Amino acid sequence: MPEIAAAAGVADYSPCPESVAAAELRAGRKAGAKLIRHDSPRYPPALRQIDAPPPVLWLRGEADWLTLSPIAVIGARNASSLGLRMARGMAVGLGQNRHAVIAGLARGIDAAAHHAALATGTVAVLAGGVDIPYPAENTELLMRIAAQGAIISEQPPGTVPAARHFPARNRIISGLSQAVVVIEAAHRSGSLITARYALDQGREIMAVPGHPMDSRASGCNQLIRDGAHLVRSATDVIEALETRPSDSSSESVIQSDQSGADPEQAVDHGNPATWEAQILSQLTPSPTDENDLIRILGLSAAAANAAILALEVQGRIIRMPGGKIALN
Repeated sequence: MPEIAAAAGVADYSPCPESVAAAELRAGRKAGAKLIRHDSPRYPPALRQIDAPPPVLWLRGEADWLTLSPIAVIGARNASSLGLRMARGMAVGLGQNRHAVIAGLARGIDAAAHHAALATGTVAVLAGGVDIPYPAENTELLMRIAAQGAIISEQPPGTVPAARHFPARNRIISGLSQAVVVIEAAHRSGSLITARYALDQGREIMAVPGHPMDSRASGCNQLIRDGAHLVRSATDVIEALETRPSDSSSESVIQSDQSGADPEQAVDHGNPATWEAQILSQLTPSPTDENDLIRILGLSAAAANAAILALEVQGRIIRMPGGKIALN
């Protein structure tokens, strides 16, 4: 409601016109999609726990797959033949142990994992509408997942994905999952953004190592260096989950507390675009400590991390060693 938005510091809020909502519902019915509201018993409990969970989800397929101990299997679009074989073997092994496999329907690792898990359950999380295949080469795969698994998106049916939608899609992939397994990822890639979301959400992060001279392995090797589980098979993934501490979110809490901002005092006035503008106003081509920046702006760690990730995907900032960022 406008009063609630005003109290939260959002000055330009206006309710969605009834005609727009009605058109979205019609488009959903035409696409054969179901609407799952945040307060619905069908809404995945794991996703409800994350920061800024989607208020609604559009679903094609069966909602049961969203809660079948999901594990994300993601990685490079330009995957090697060995990477694709690893993705297929990982997905088959996880499916045989009653884990739904989640990915983003991208070419490469994602598509290989989806294909291999069709028989046991797979979930495709899309950046656009659930009726918009992206990339187009995965149209047939999308139809098979709709018939045998589940397709979800927070975007209305008919939405063509834009660059800003992919980081938001990635937070859903990690938010739905018990763990995120990365197979081949470059140093700057969407897979690492998903892994960062997973860390913030208290999910397990696992990575398959690769040759140090293969750029497609640099992101995975970096994750392992920074504390991710090294895994070589679905068996490794399952064993890591079985032996994890009871409070698997402790690392996430530690990372969030390092921002230096008092979580009781940090107030996120404005909207994501405002937060991005505030961050850019404080940066130069010289490195700036990320934690100092968050403290200066007074943003919560969750809001700052989301804005920094969005700027990184847009190519407007770059991350540097030692927790520093700079204008690109």
